[in-house]
Amino acid sequence: MKILYLGDVMGRAGRTAISEHLPRLRRDWQIDFAIVNGENASNGMGLSGEHAKLLFDAGADCVTLGDHAFDQKDMMQAIEQDSRIVRPINFAKVAPGRGYRLFNAPGGRKVLVAQVLGQVFMKRAFDDPFSALEPVLKSHPLGGLAQAVVVDIHCEATSEKMAMGHFCDGRASLVVGTHTHVPTGDAQILPAGTAFQTDAGMCGDYNSVIGMDKAEPMRRFITGMPKSRFTPAAGEATVSGVYVETDDRTGLAKRVRMIRQGGRLEQAAP
Repeated sequence: MKILYLGDVMGRAGRTAISEHLPRLRRDWQIDFAIVNGENASNGMGLSGEHAKLLFDAGADCVTLGDHAFDQKDMMQAIEQDSRIVRPINFAKVAPGRGYRLFNAPGGRKVLVAQVLGQVFMKRAFDDPFSALEPVLKSHPLGGLAQAVVVDIHCEATSEKMAMGHFCDGRASLVVGTHTHVPTGDAQILPAGTAFQTDAGMCGDYNSVIGMDKAEPMRRFITGMPKSRFTPAAGEATVSGVYVETDDRTGLAKRVRMIRQGGRLEQAAP
């Protein structure tokens, strides 16, 4: 199976890039299943129902969220109405929606997508992501109920993301980090066969401070004083993510490549 995972969509620039690039990438690379993190798609904070529809219309099969999952109030209803939206398993016990879902893929195949929030350096004290994910992995064994398993680990610390990769090694097709908006250069297949990248990067304008217009973040770093709200940078965005080919029999990764299309960053394709 050919799986495409695209990192955090940042504001209007990121949404535009997804609309422009994802249909072409699906066609040209013959993608079987596409996942997009929509965590920051609506003005840099959360995802609205309208913008979720835009991502699906562009070709996403699944949209994951993150710690800003419900910053846009209508997501409380949207996630109940559209099960293709997946929020973190360990967000809150009373949160609407689900933290994982088994999706249909071409040829009668099944893809499990799950998301967890990390704990290190995060503003809220979320439940342990490892114990939250364990029963999901046990109930959806690779090569059995699921032909592919994708885990999105949404957190700050690279160490915690890497630990999650090793925790899932041999039990997931792909473990990919999100949240920090900077693509890491460590795409690899771990010893037991799981593809891994510490962070997929963002789909946004990289002439920015992690996707935000530079002026206000720089003012705060230099002076320690805020003047205005952060706003997403509006230049041409780079679509960043990871491409994985898996073995349908075992569910393990056969090939993994970092993806960068459009915008300022050096281009990369499968």
